[in-house]
Amino acid sequence: MEQYSPQGFRFLPTVVKHLLIINVLVFFATIALQRYVDMDSLFALYFFKSEKFRVWQYITYMFMHANLEHLFFNMFALWMFGYILENYWGSKRFLLFYIVCGLGAAFVHTCVTGFSYYGAASAISVYAQDPNPDAFVTLFQSKFEGHYRVDVFNSFLSQWRANPSEAIFAMQSVDMANQMLQASASIPTVGASGAIYGILLAFGMMFPNQYIYVYFLLPLKAKWFVVIYIGIELLSGIFGTADGVAHFAHLGGMLFGYILIKYWKKREFQQFT
Repeated sequence: MEQYSPQGFRFLPTVVKHLLIINVLVFFATIALQRYVDMDSLFALYFFKSEKFRVWQYITYMFMHANLEHLFFNMFALWMFGYILENYWGSKRFLLFYIVCGLGAAFVHTCVTGFSYYGAASAISVYAQDPNPDAFVTLFQSKFEGHYRVDVFNSFLSQWRANPSEAIFAMQSVDMANQMLQASASIPTVGASGAIYGILLAFGMMFPNQYIYVYFLLPLKAKWFVVIYIGIELLSGIFGTADGVAHFAHLGGMLFGYILIKYWKKREFQQFT
């Protein structure tokens, strides 16, 4: 078996070129068709408890982007690191790696979302046994922080505290909690970032001593660049849960990329021993 099959060095090899084209076309199609088709509802990735979830979203979410800045930086990183890897690995291997990393990112993100979802569902069940204003505040701040309108929440809470004996407020608070739970399952995830982070990891593994110029000024070896990014994403995932970025999806792309590279190396080693 041949380990690598590059077909001559190119600054814009086949897979990278087509991925760039597809992502850009999908982005502008989303804008152009927004009056007629809700592309996010169809192709962004939703948690499987959402009514909007479709199986194909595990693939299509990779080609959707939230805004032009999101698209630009993902595509720039795809070209910057991807063209070297595609030249090194060959187009078929590179495409497989890209898709696996994207799927891995979606899988890890789904697991993390599920952990949060079922944890919140359990907390709501406990709360429903004895709903009261103080427990209501604790529930929302611990399970839905950053995902609800504070003005609406405070208005409802003020009315409840002013009329603590009114049973209707307790019932409505449980309904509000369940509505928030369903809303949390319907937050879409978009972007090629999971696959891009897998490519970044692969670059660091394949070319660990290659210098990357951070902000085009600071030289840093690829292996340390990757380690720093892993640390940033891990800390952000743990402590930045309401920042709107799927940090664990990025780590999932890296994890699956790492596993695939190790698998390839093991297979190739076994064939030569």
